[in-house]
Amino acid sequence: MILPNVAQFKNVEVTVFGGLLVDFAMEQKADAIIRGLRALSDFEFEFNMALMNRHLQPAIETIFVMPNEQYSYTSSTLVKQVARYGGQVAHFVPPNVAAALKKAFAK
Repeated sequence: MILPNVAQFKNVEVTVFGGLLVDFAMEQKADAIIRGLRALSDFEFEFNMALMNRHLQPAIETIFVMPNEQYSYTSSTLVKQVARYGGQVAHFVPPNVAAALKKAFAK
């Protein structure tokens, strides 16, 4: 579902990996991992993960970014819950994802 939504960006590549993110980042010759922080509740988890990643691979930095405030309360869990009960999620996800959620929860 990601590919159709990033196809217009020629400098974006979608890759699947297994294992540790820092190992994958090293394989890709990345210098940093970018993580989003929606709320203070995300910070503790993300901070701990960043510290572990730094311990495992000191050469990789973690950069935190904040979302636009209109999306700060949105999470995949909330979007799935709204879709599960027939609510509209088109404002929060691309059209192909909204259609897939609708189909998945139509059963």
